Amino acid sequence: MTGWRGLIAEYAQWFDLRGVSDFVTLQEGNTPLLYAERLSERLSAEVWLKYEGLNPSGSFKDRGMTVAITKAKALGAQTVICGSTGNTSAAAAAYAARADMGCVVLVPDGKIALGKLAQAIVYGATVLQIRGNFDQALNLARELTQHLPMTIVNSINPDRIEGQKTGAFEIVDVLGRAPDILSIPVGNAGNITAYWRGFTEYHLAQRCASLPKMWGFQAEGAAPIVLGRPIENPETIATAIRIGNPASWISALEVVHESLGDIRAVSDDEILDAYRFLARYESVFCEPASAASVAGLLKYGVPDGATVVCVLTGNGLKDPDTALQMSSAPHVVDASLAALLGELG
Repeated sequence: MTGWRGLIAEYAQWFDLRGVSDFVTLQEGNTPLLYAERLSERLSAEVWLKYEGLNPSGSFKDRGMTVAITKAKALGAQTVICGSTGNTSAAAAAYAARADMGCVVLVPDGKIALGKLAQAIVYGATVLQIRGNFDQALNLARELTQHLPMTIVNSINPDRIEGQKTGAFEIVDVLGRAPDILSIPVGNAGNITAYWRGFTEYHLAQRCASLPKMWGFQAEGAAPIVLGRPIENPETIATAIRIGNPASWISALEVVHESLGDIRAVSDDEILDAYRFLARYESVFCEPASAASVAGLLKYGVPDGATVVCVLTGNGLKDPDTALQMSSAPHVVDASLAALLGELG
């Protein structure tokens, strides 16, 4: 049997697999890098879209979860736990089910897209909605591991970052080089940290001659890194990045410094404009948080001729409510040729 075998098997030399005898995988990774023709024309640059929404549970979180769950199982863990705005809960539940492990997820009540909540429930996780925000959910998950035999699989787990770095590997493998700019949404800030690790490891191994500038984008209502202070009650339509005190804040600032990059803010309206643009003109349906990476380019611009990769972190089906709220309702017509001709003729 040949073909893609999942991230750990494909990039085994880049992981510490001591003590691991089998991999917990859903053949994640190997997601498309799509050339964005109309976005490239608009920005006078070469823009590519790393569409992570085609991972098994619909987001980039699967990259880190295959490694985190594999390592947890190898160490004898029977239950994993996470605090989540949605995507982490879906991925954790999916991979825990694959590993025949228990999974507990803490999500903010009323602050999670229904598509993500449904995933965690269907995969069989114990889902608890707390009367609080993501930051409180993460802190409680951490505390519970001190009282119950559970392994936390948020991005504070270093195995998560290890898995997510493979997104950078794939970009270089396809382009044959690192992009000039890597544009990425920033919520808990683990992913920008992971991509930079991947690029730097490939660079040190001479797999790519240069390193990209790392551009991160937060939603204005949830932009603690941009503001330089935690936000007690973050608000944004981009639920996946509605985080007021990122766990990987310090490492994200290190990435910006080392790459000569930046982290900036975009408004919800700018995120939704990019969301619509991607669907209408690039035929890519992503969740709103993903579109922050494109909204940032449209707002701030890029150098002419630059090669840019935008990471689209999740599938649009994660948040169907937003899609429906932004669209006009379908017309209801009689089931007759005359009625159809009246609408379309």
